[in-house]
Amino acid sequence: MNTPELSELRTDTLGAGVVRRATTLADGRDLIYYDDPGTALGPDRAIDSRVLDPRPDTATMRLDVLTGDWITVAANRQNRVMMPGADADPLAPQTPGNPSEVPSRYDVAVFENRSPAFGPALAEAVGAAPEASNAPRGLDDLAALGLGRTRTSVGRCEVVCFSPEHAGSFGTQSVTRARTVIEAWADRTAALSTLPGIEQIFPFENRGEAIGVTLPHPHGQIYAYPYVTPRTTRVLESIERTAPDLFQHILESEQASERVVFRGEHWTAFVPFAARWPLEVHLMPHRHVPDLAETTQAERDELAPLYLRLLRGVDALYDSPTPYIAAWHQAPVHVGRDTVRLHLQLTSPRRAADKLKFLAGSEAAMWAWAAEVPPEVGAARLREAIERASHDQTDPGASA
Repeated sequence: MNTPELSELRTDTLGAGVVRRATTLADGRDLIYYDDPGTALGPDRAIDSRVLDPRPDTATMRLDVLTGDWITVAANRQNRVMMPGADADPLAPQTPGNPSEVPSRYDVAVFENRSPAFGPALAEAVGAAPEASNAPRGLDDLAALGLGRTRTSVGRCEVVCFSPEHAGSFGTQSVTRARTVIEAWADRTAALSTLPGIEQIFPFENRGEAIGVTLPHPHGQIYAYPYVTPRTTRVLESIERTAPDLFQHILESEQASERVVFRGEHWTAFVPFAARWPLEVHLMPHRHVPDLAETTQAERDELAPLYLRLLRGVDALYDSPTPYIAAWHQAPVHVGRDTVRLHLQLTSPRRAADKLKFLAGSEAAMWAWAAEVPPEVGAARLREAIERASHDQTDPGASA
């Protein structure tokens, strides 16, 4: 068997002893390894020697003139891999029989998505002549209404592999591994925020087939948008109409309520006063911080076990794993930095062991929600589940 050729990596040490090793894939996409502190892995990584098709053209955004929303049309995403077996897992380390996306064994790996909704031609699209590429020309340009408006979907979509193992989720990782992923999220948020044309960074995890997950491998994603997302735009409008410290008022109100799930030194988890979903919980820092890149090492250190505690409680609600979307809402890159506070919004459509909430007429068409589970009841159930999970589970060893 031939020894794989090794690549030359750009190496840095980050917080908590996490080591970042940066390289590129065969088609030029970025690949960054994040090694656990005390990792058993060596410093070298294999070169990606695959022969790959050219990267797809950057997608196009179309303006919905009725709402002001930009809709990305990314036909390249139609042929994504659907629920492969372990022998064809594109997120597992490469083997002779599986030419996957990651050439070497890893702890945590981040790479540019091969089928992105935004990008990949970001640098070229927003270069010296944006008019030639039809790239967005700033937030005022994107806010203008008009029929038939299009722009290039500049941006970046990245995959974050939490583990080299084929199955699992963030909640099945060790505290050490969770801390490595949090460091990776913070590092990528900082890096992506410096790219031209980027307005907001969104780390998230989709978990479960009921959510639409196409890969069972434990992973999440990071989107770097060329606009401020519609939800954040609404948040900015609410802040403008109320108070610049609206998030602090929300936190204090929730902390005084029966909807608190748990509270740490730096973070509080709560079911929000106007929760939409059968299961919805927010996790918010106690001080104002716009994004993960601005959190302190102490805040990240506490977040790792607290977030795992929350996710394991979510899974303890029923006898089978709970599908969810874990969404890290961050302030935009250029606006609202002093007012929009970082927070996690975890939602699940699961309203009973064998029932899901589907977004039908009122919610899907009119955006008018009706909730079946009172938030206070949801908080009590989640507190009980977290208590059960703390007695029934021990922290698993890091995936190595």
